[in-house]
Amino acid sequence: MKVHLNWQGKLKFESTGETTGYTVAMDANEAAGGDASAPSPMEMVLHGAAGCMAIDIGVILRHHMDKVTKLEIEADGERADTEPKYYKHITMNILIDGNITAKQAVRAAELSKDKYCSAVHSLVADVDINVILNGEAV
Repeated sequence: MKVHLNWQGKLKFESTGETTGYTVAMDANEAAGGDASAPSPMEMVLHGAAGCMAIDIGVILRHHMDKVTKLEIEADGERADTEPKYYKHITMNILIDGNITAKQAVRAAELSKDKYCSAVHSLVADVDINVILNGEAV
């Protein structure tokens, strides 16, 4: 997998993936000298981890996805206080609505976190998951 990143001025960059051809923008916040016109690279890390988990869960539940009406993930990352400010801890609230069992929902989330999600396994952070099925914590 390969990306090509181009400077766009100030602290804004665009990165294009060789595999898909999609381009994403990244920028620093105002405190760092950017314009905050796009997500920061560290925010993109959270986007990637949440997206990876969601795709895995969808694949694991593929035979039941016709019964799922909502699949959302709220990722909350806690960063180190000093440089490098890596993610120390991430909590992912996985919200699923639909006619599936708690066992299926929890199994899919745990398999993603513990085995399949490459993005999560690329992080130093401890990752906790909370599964909420049809509005109830399971």
